[in-house]
This record gives sequence, structure tokens and C-alpha cells, in this order.
Amino acid sequence: MSDIFWPSGYLPGTTDNYVSNDIVVAGLSAAEVWPHLDNTLAWPAYYGNVSDIRFDDGSGPRLSQGARFRFATFGFAVHAEVTEYQPPAPGVPARVAWHGWVEGDAATRLDAHHAWLFEDLPGGRVRILTQETQNGAPAREMALARPNPMLNAHQAWIDGLAATALRASGSRSASLEQQVA
Repeated sequence: MSDIFWPSGYLPGTTDNYVSNDIVVAGLSAAEVWPHLDNTLAWPAYYGNVSDIRFDDGSGPRLSQGARFRFATFGFAVHAEVTEYQPPAPGVPARVAWHGWVEGDAATRLDAHHAWLFEDLPGGRVRILTQETQNGAPAREMALARPNPMLNAHQAWIDGLAATALRASGSRSASLEQQVA
């Protein structure tokens, strides 16, 4: 299986906070999942920890390489810039990542790298992976919290994303949607 590409300063194990969440779902492809993450207007419908999404230059709501946007999550006003953008293609996993930051001084500044990977697997399955690393005092605090709020929220995000893609594809039963919702 494929891995996330990490920029300098964000390698897991070298940052103040890191989480990894994934799910493998039968009956879906990366191409069926992609539109529901690519379109930021869709996020609040399946992920309750995000709001106030807007693009700095008036573009959007779709992501693109270099796009700069803002959103609220975990009580933070996050600025973000898309640093990796690869829609799904035959034999190539879909990838999107952004550098996110919260403005502030040494006690409140937060820097993060949030990456997604959608990978088609044998047997008509898709792997949905999201990983995030963070640096800064707020990241250190979040890493110590139990349960880890970022780990739990990101699992809710990928579960909601999978359930939304399943509903849109019409290819799976409601019982499977309930398992990932």
C-alpha cells in the first residue's frame, strides 16, 4: 500500500502531535470517494468538526494545487494552503494535502500538515487514509489529551466520508453505511 509524502519538519515521530486514521471499504473506488473531499462545501454535511470554509481568492469550493482557504476546527481558525493535489487515475492513488496554520505567538501558534490518500485495492475495495502531524504548544496539549480528540475526530471524518460516498454510489446496502457512519 502507498504512503503519505511528508515535507521537511513534519515527519511523524518528530512532531508534537501525530494521528493516523484509515478505513478499507468494499464496493467503492477512489474516483467515487474523491468528489466528496475535493468539494469543501460537502465537508460539514458528513463531518461535524468543520465550519466557516472559505477560499482566500474567491476560488473554490473545490480544492486545487496551491489553493489557499480557511476553516474552523477544534476551536481554531485555520489558514491552509494545498501543497499536494493528485486526483485519482488508473493505477495512481489520489492524494491531497495541505499545510495548515493558526496564527499566534509561541504559546498559541500551530502548524500542521494534513494529508489524504485514496487507493484502489484488489477486490473492488478502496483504502481511505488521513494522517496529520502538528507542531506547537496547542499540538503538545492535544497529544496529551485522552482520548485524543484529533484521532477521534479524524476517524469520524473518514467514516462520514465513506458513508457519504456509499450513499452517492448506490452500490452498497444501508447496513454497511451504518457500520462506517
